[in-house]
Amino acid sequence: MSRIFMPLMALALLPGCVSVSDPGAWPPQSVERNEWLDKTTGHKVIRLSRREGNNEVFYFHQNPFTEAGDKMVFMGSTDNGRCAFTVDLKTYEIRQITDRNVGFEVVAPKSRQLFYVNGDSVYSTHLDTLETREIAKIPHHYTWGRGLSVNSDETLLAGCYCRGEETYYQSDMPRNQWIRAIWKAQLPNALYTIEIATGVVREIHHENEWLGHVQFSPVDPTLIEFCHEGPAREVERMWMIRSDGTGLQKVLEKKYAREIQTHEFWSPDGTKIWSDFQIPAFPARITRFMEAFTYPKHSLACTDVRTGETTRYPFKMRYASRHFNISRDQSMFCGDGEGGSFRLCPSGKWIFLYRIANGKLRIEKLCSMKGHSWKSHPEPNVHFTPDGKWVVFQSDTGGTLQVYAVSVARKE
Repeated sequence: MSRIFMPLMALALLPGCVSVSDPGAWPPQSVERNEWLDKTTGHKVIRLSRREGNNEVFYFHQNPFTEAGDKMVFMGSTDNGRCAFTVDLKTYEIRQITDRNVGFEVVAPKSRQLFYVNGDSVYSTHLDTLETREIAKIPHHYTWGRGLSVNSDETLLAGCYCRGEETYYQSDMPRNQWIRAIWKAQLPNALYTIEIATGVVREIHHENEWLGHVQFSPVDPTLIEFCHEGPAREVERMWMIRSDGTGLQKVLEKKYAREIQTHEFWSPDGTKIWSDFQIPAFPARITRFMEAFTYPKHSLACTDVRTGETTRYPFKMRYASRHFNISRDQSMFCGDGEGGSFRLCPSGKWIFLYRIANGKLRIEKLCSMKGHSWKSHPEPNVHFTPDGKWVVFQSDTGGTLQVYAVSVARKE
């Protein structure tokens, strides 16, 4: 046995390393068909974006649904750029609702409006009447930031920007290099709000940390959660602030060296912030060496925003996801897999369902993502439909990016 092969065998036996079986691809005819059963799981899959071109779901923490749950907004490629479409979740009828390029999209569920950025302006478009109005003019550097988020009484929008970050995006640096470069540059960053009725723009917080993931509480119209972006192991990630700029506080204190919280999202009742929580698998003094060969210990975790108490629900690496999301009734979580990772212990490519029972996660595979490339658009970005019956995601299985949904219940 070679000296090279023996260490690799030893690494394969480290905790968390698993052999990944072939999950099976979607049926080849799925490009032409609008619904089928996933052969590996028995769950029904449907295509929601029944139109030509590339089509995308919203980012995982951006709401695409009306409060009634009858319509969902998705983005589709057109001759005029990336435009917005609605799909009726009962009839699957599709309607184009904007004729202009859309960015920073979010749906206000009660008023049934889509808020978005086009050029140097923020607009709203009503999902039913298509009435469109300009909400506010914004400085051009806002359009390189992140947002928008709409508050619970639908009176305010919020977002953030980082002055000069576009220089790094437009460079030839690999992703991991420009992320670290922006973080180290300590560029001017700000959080801002926009009054929907008047268009008044206010910058409420300034710092030289790279900001992102601005999310209003789903129940408190003045409470905002945001994050410090950058190398995940080196930032103090999650923060809260009031919409008037007061009350800045860290959501939780790290207890472990090189601990990670990432891709956070609110519970629907506004009492908790959930995140992908990772702690090193080995003591700090050897973590930097070992992390090149092993994954950290993963958990789905929640932090109570009133008490600061954090509860973790561990899972094995093969059930990891890039993004998680929660059902409206808080009984289930979904995840979009980690098939984009290429290390000694990659997880499979799956859409997952997670339930908490007796303090532990019960995990089910909903459908295979083997055919998804994880390259041209690597994030499936899962969402539960408001009734909790479907998990919506995107995939380029079949050659173009499309929006799909998989049933939570298995077909009997």
